[in-house]
Amino acid sequence: MGYCEWANANERNKVYHDLEWGIPVHDDIKMFEHLSLECLQCGLSWDLMLKKRDIFKACFGGFDFEKIAGYTDSDVKRILEYKDMIKSERKIKGIINNAKCACKLKEEFGSLCAYFWQYSKDKTIIYNGHSKENSKIPVSNGLSKRISKDLKKRGFKYVGEITIYSHMQACGIINDHDINCPCYKKITEEYPYVKLKTDEEVY
Repeated sequence: MGYCEWANANERNKVYHDLEWGIPVHDDIKMFEHLSLECLQCGLSWDLMLKKRDIFKACFGGFDFEKIAGYTDSDVKRILEYKDMIKSERKIKGIINNAKCACKLKEEFGSLCAYFWQYSKDKTIIYNGHSKENSKIPVSNGLSKRISKDLKKRGFKYVGEITIYSHMQACGIINDHDINCPCYKKITEEYPYVKLKTDEEVY
């Protein structure tokens, strides 16, 4: 499966790869969850994020960003004391901050999803060469850099261009499944997509 061989690391990764990764997201809460997981992952392993995903959901009210936006210092303390939660006050406050920013995006664009999907004109992007077997996938590109810059300007935290590239892969704005992966075929058959040239890729 080339690039998608990462899914075979363990059952958690396999389930995530087969049922979520790269499937277009058009639900605001799900979109915020994907973004938050990427933000929480900074400096940590992705497998740890999947392992603690239920804990994150419990701490952040199922990632309902409109509720999270109202969290106070007592909520930060509650989350820090939650069993097996990562003990990063900065990241916890970052998620709360991002929830407030997400509310503003929803107010301006109608939904959080509308903000992100505007960048691909509501189609999944397949970059030339990415889906080839054993191809090298970038960690960021021109699009992730532009979105990252805009989100930072709007006050978001932990949204560097590498984090945003991973977010776009996860929520289906970019299809980086190997061409031989069954998920690649499923996504191209069920969702609108566009093929584009590579965009200022960084490896």
